[in-house]
Amino acid sequence: MTDRHQGAQGLDPRELNAYFVLMESVSLLQHQVEQQLRDEGGISYVQFQLLARLADAQAPLSMTALADSVVYSRSGLTYQAGLMEQAGLVTRGPSPDDDRATLVTITPAGLALFARILPGHVQVVRRLLFDPLASQDVDHLSDIMTRVRDHMRTQPPRSAAPRKRRNVRPSP
Repeated sequence: MTDRHQGAQGLDPRELNAYFVLMESVSLLQHQVEQQLRDEGGISYVQFQLLARLADAQAPLSMTALADSVVYSRSGLTYQAGLMEQAGLVTRGPSPDDDRATLVTITPAGLALFARILPGHVQVVRRLLFDPLASQDVDHLSDIMTRVRDHMRTQPPRSAAPRKRRNVRPSP
């Protein structure tokens, strides 16, 4: 990469290399994880994340809390929760404490599916991400990525962003 390109992009060669290696690694891992989840459970990674959050919480969670935790848009989460509800994996209902909030609860079928696909998920993650690392590498990776995530999380969550209004033309 020439100096001319470095200045225009604002990343030095080390930063650019680290960025591309990170993105390629995440893409390769995500592809294999998605494949395992589809093959063993017929669900997407986002749906797996939702099941994992709900199973871990052991209580209903609001749609907003779920959207923030899985870094997904409100509308996308509503769609995914609808698909999962149709499949009998979750239920949705109004919050008794907030008329505007919808609570999502994992069903026994959702818990059973999560328990069935989790071992394969762990196997893929271990094989691709952790097997090539030494114990201290895992600690360093965790430290580095926690700092990066925490820095990124200082921005308002996606669910707090104002909804875009569609341009609606007045009828003549």
